[in-house]
Amino acid sequence: MKTKGILIPIGGNEDKGIELNEQYTLEFISEGILYHVVKEAGGIYSNIVVIPTASSIPDEVGQNYLEAFGKLGCKNVHIMDIRSREQSEDPKNVGIIKKANCVMFSGGNQSNITREIGGTKIHDLLIEKFRKEHFVIAGTSAGAMCMSQEMITGGNIKEAFTKGAVGMGPGMGFIPNLIIDSHFIRRGRFGRLAEAVARHPKLIGVGLAEDTGLIIREGKTFEVIGSGMVVLFDPRKIKHNNEKILEPGTPMTLTNLKTHVLANGDVFNIKDRKITVLPVDAPFV
Repeated sequence: MKTKGILIPIGGNEDKGIELNEQYTLEFISEGILYHVVKEAGGIYSNIVVIPTASSIPDEVGQNYLEAFGKLGCKNVHIMDIRSREQSEDPKNVGIIKKANCVMFSGGNQSNITREIGGTKIHDLLIEKFRKEHFVIAGTSAGAMCMSQEMITGGNIKEAFTKGAVGMGPGMGFIPNLIIDSHFIRRGRFGRLAEAVARHPKLIGVGLAEDTGLIIREGKTFEVIGSGMVVLFDPRKIKHNNEKILEPGTPMTLTNLKTHVLANGDVFNIKDRKITVLPVDAPFV
């Protein structure tokens, strides 16, 4: 799908400049992921719409983002808490999205996003703007996972890499050739992403660590941003994959799964799957 827009999926716990524990965040929000979101959206006067639909505490989440974007000097931030498909069809909400330069999906449960927004007027408008405009769609945790065509809906870590341990369903379809997982390192999600690509071996698995994201331009390339790492699973040259023949609950075998570990500044070409690695002595940005 040819697009003019930009996707910024984030692995969760991005620095909002308000956390007390900075173990998984950058020291200063001005150097962090939300800074990149604002920059790509067009600066502090751009219209940013935060959608906390995935969250069970939308008021708190919305307030956190108002404060975080406020720290960056943003002047036009709107919270749109969608809790029903009717709200996703509401002309007033559609009008707000029409004027937006950026939409930011919060974390929580990614299935809430697809259930309440998928296939509605707002979803159609997001896809249209993403294809035709310099429009930014950002999302953290669940908001990142929902971006793909094939979306991970859940998975039992204790049973990881047994057939059926990972739940899959249709996502929002902004990027068709990736499967995105979040909180990847801290929550030990290697097994569930491996099963996801075993089930869909033509797609690239992307595991995002916390406070780590991607800037995906025109659906062709992405650059890693943030303080952590990105793990890629490229299943193109798998030699043994018994996912299709096993009974549910059976341990799987997957050999020759190509893996990359990328960090801030590294670039990946989605089409030809080539990597440009930032020089070792390059400064952290």
